[in-house]
Amino acid sequence: MDKILEGLVSSDHSVPVKRAIVKKVVEAAEKAVTEEQCQALFTLTTRLILLGEDAFQRQIGFQVLEAYARYHRPEFEHFFSKDFVLSLLQQGYGPLDRKDPAIIDYIHCCLRLLISCPSVLETFSVIQVEVLRMVCERPEPALCAHLSTLLSDFVQCIPRDKSGVLFCQQLVRTISYFHCFVSQERELREYVGQVTKVSTLLQNIWKADPATLLPSLQEVFAIISSTDPSFDPSISLASLVQHIPVQMITVLIKSLTTDHNVKDASMTKALCRMIDWLSWPLAQHVDTWVIALLKGLAAVQKFTILIDVTLLKIELVFSRLWYPIVRQGALAVLSHMLLSFQHSPEAFHLVVPHVVHLVQSLRTDGLHTSKAFLLQFTELIHCMMYQYSGFPDLYDHILEAIKDLPKPGEDKIKLVLNQSAWTSQSNSFASGPLRQVGKSETGKTGLVNLGNTCFMNSIIQTLFMATDFRRHVLSLHINGSNTLMKKLQLLFAFLAHTQRAAYAPKNFLEASRPPWFNAGSQQDCSEYLRFLLDRLHEEEKTLQVLESVKPKVPPPVDSSSKDPTGQTSPENGEESYLTPAENKPENDGRTLTERMFGGKLITGIRCMQCNCISEKAEPFTDLSLAFCPSATSQGSSQPEGPSEEPKVLCQGSVNGGSEVPEPGLAKAPASNVHFVPVTNEPPLSVPDLVNYFLAPEILDEENAYFCEKCSSLQRAERTMKVVSAPEYLILTLLRFSYDAKCHVRRKILDNVTIPPLMRLPVHVPSMPTQCSSTTSSPLQVDSPESSENLAKKEMAVHSVPYVLSSVVMHSGMSSESGHYYSYGRNINGAECSLSTCSALSIPPEQGDTQPNSGQEARDWLLFNDSRVTFTCFQSVQNITNRFPKDTAYVLMYRKQELPGQNINGGLMANGMRLSTEPPLQKELLDAIIKDNKLYLQEQELNARTQALQAPSSSCSFRPNGSDDNNPPGSCGPSGGGGGGGGFNTISRLVF
Repeated sequence: MDKILEGLVSSDHSVPVKRAIVKKVVEAAEKAVTEEQCQALFTLTTRLILLGEDAFQRQIGFQVLEAYARYHRPEFEHFFSKDFVLSLLQQGYGPLDRKDPAIIDYIHCCLRLLISCPSVLETFSVIQVEVLRMVCERPEPALCAHLSTLLSDFVQCIPRDKSGVLFCQQLVRTISYFHCFVSQERELREYVGQVTKVSTLLQNIWKADPATLLPSLQEVFAIISSTDPSFDPSISLASLVQHIPVQMITVLIKSLTTDHNVKDASMTKALCRMIDWLSWPLAQHVDTWVIALLKGLAAVQKFTILIDVTLLKIELVFSRLWYPIVRQGALAVLSHMLLSFQHSPEAFHLVVPHVVHLVQSLRTDGLHTSKAFLLQFTELIHCMMYQYSGFPDLYDHILEAIKDLPKPGEDKIKLVLNQSAWTSQSNSFASGPLRQVGKSETGKTGLVNLGNTCFMNSIIQTLFMATDFRRHVLSLHINGSNTLMKKLQLLFAFLAHTQRAAYAPKNFLEASRPPWFNAGSQQDCSEYLRFLLDRLHEEEKTLQVLESVKPKVPPPVDSSSKDPTGQTSPENGEESYLTPAENKPENDGRTLTERMFGGKLITGIRCMQCNCISEKAEPFTDLSLAFCPSATSQGSSQPEGPSEEPKVLCQGSVNGGSEVPEPGLAKAPASNVHFVPVTNEPPLSVPDLVNYFLAPEILDEENAYFCEKCSSLQRAERTMKVVSAPEYLILTLLRFSYDAKCHVRRKILDNVTIPPLMRLPVHVPSMPTQCSSTTSSPLQVDSPESSENLAKKEMAVHSVPYVLSSVVMHSGMSSESGHYYSYGRNINGAECSLSTCSALSIPPEQGDTQPNSGQEARDWLLFNDSRVTFTCFQSVQNITNRFPKDTAYVLMYRKQELPGQNINGGLMANGMRLSTEPPLQKELLDAIIKDNKLYLQEQELNARTQALQAPSSSCSFRPNGSDDNNPPGSCGPSGGGGGGGGFNTISRLVF
């Protein structure tokens, strides 16, 4: 036998000779009869298998061993005993180490040959103990893979019960020590195959004994959450994720995110390492688990962890997009991380430098899946550039690279961003105080009622929803932070970009409150609006004067200083409070308030004795509309022209002066304002009130007119003509009248129909050169012009179309009490110049169906302090019918340009309308980023505090105070919506 073995081991023989020798060995195995021969044969085959120099010798050994076991089963069973197996596993074989995979393969082969023998059960028991010891010694991937193959074929060798749980935990920990330091593809594939075998073994154990699954997963988390700097667990753990039932996501994430014993540092480590798993090539569902954990942390408001991990790992996730085998999962995680990181552009800007290179690679890599992937990727990039506009130097090359690819619509982008924010993540894991109140589905921001400040909140939201005004305010370059316009700009920026559900405008309240307004008391929103616009106007005029006295140093022309929106950045901080120069007509000194809200009236008085006419022009920013004395519609039943029957006039001045009736004045209605009615024959409508305002008035008796030509008091007729239509027409309904008998101001509760579309008659000089130029300041009253100048002017009447933009409602019985809220619709002046304006010519019997489109049902918003909800125009019209104390008070209409028509001298060319939202300036962006981060910290601290107090607390919890839960006619127990509105704990927060 020794000679045969020597012949096999020798490398001098040819293959045919070796085959002949093998044949002899097999024959010898079959014929062996003595114990010595069997012992020699067993030793021979064992040496061939374990110590063979090449695969040929090992193959021969297995063949001889199989023949030996077949013909000499008792002898083979005797020699392959449990003691022999134990010595192999504990001591090895000769020079062969006990950790060599060949030992496991030899045992595996022998077990297959002895599976039907009773003695194999004892061997199984020995192996159960030894494999547990082996995995505790952290075997290498190759040995672990061979061991997994053995245990998969012989499940009887797998430890049971408590030992089985321990075995799974130790095997998980063993996987965490796997590391691959090779670079060749063949070796990498071999390594991945070895890990796959081990993870498959665990999967089979979990299926056979579900009780082992949760302890195994707890061990996984304990490993990846370790903060030991000397231990870096292998990403091979990712191979286990695909074997965890997806149905367990909710349970496991809840367990992790609500466990108070898990420290932030550990959770941060765990999340970072799970993100590293995206690099594992064959694992499935890794992205699902990573996103679930990100959402879970956001739901329990662990924003610090999310911020740290995002900034640390965003570039690594992006780098995975280059590898087709893992790019789809990486894109899912990247999308969630970027879209949810909305308080700052920092994360997005970390990956911006790599975008163009990736786009170019996807275009040229030749893979059929790359095209669809590129479309998904560019949609994400468009969303992020929309969210953080204002960086043309960073985005220009990206836009150029993807210019031929589809761009998602603005509505879709807003929807995606609104649903993805951390503060929008629903928390199905928490109950009671742990549930946070994020922004509403509208994506708009409410305003916290600071104590009877609903008058201000409703006006601010109305101005904010005036799209063109908002865009111009945000595009201004303003020096200093103490100007009112700067504070309004900052407030608008917060309303547009804050992550808070409601923003507290404390600084703006202090800066804009009229001096005669008592803090904490209810005030008139119309009075506040006039004061605010007048302050903004006077402030800008003052700055214009200061600019005019500075030395004129023309800056060098440099086209590169302009951003893509056509706006010029201020140089050296010298441009203040002015819109970009190229957007203003030359020598146009009008302020932004004038250009947006300023109109002009001409008041004419005709002596009825000599027919001499005296006229003067005066500006307005709003029209104060008195109610007809009979409180009935006068719009279409009376003929045009002066009335001989005197009527009491309940109207103040154009800019909202006295509301006390003036004796001796009478009005005759003029049917000048046309509209598309919404209901059949309304009792009173806004056009009726405008007609009444513009109707001729008879000056007689005590109010007779002194005619200079007649040199005596004469009966006269006074008329008003709108000669310059504002971009935004503000109409105030004078609902508060003075009761002389009771000496109180009463509210007129008459319902007024609000048309969605309206035309205003504007008298424009037929010869532009004859326009008056006597106005020194458009908001100051002009000196009367002589009748000889104005009477000779020929006036052409244009019917200017307006569409409803906002309505401020007053709920209550007097101006000193009640509650204000507003309806608003986001209108761009250019978005419906054809479709909407063409609808103005619809006959009355057809017009009532025009505004009730499905889209418009969600275009309207209801702003009620902190609460913002979707509503429809029908709700605006029917509010007084449903709530008699809730009446329209201030209305804002947006002028619409008809095709080919230009009422006020080329407003489009003068930059009155901006087609897109302007990019945020750096200081505004920095302020928002800072506050968003503070807000996330506040939410996180509040959530932790509430979670600690929840078990012992029996009181109910109402988020955001109580201002959103009061009836329409009240401002809450503390006035104006409950005071602090949920921000009363900020003073206790320290960061």
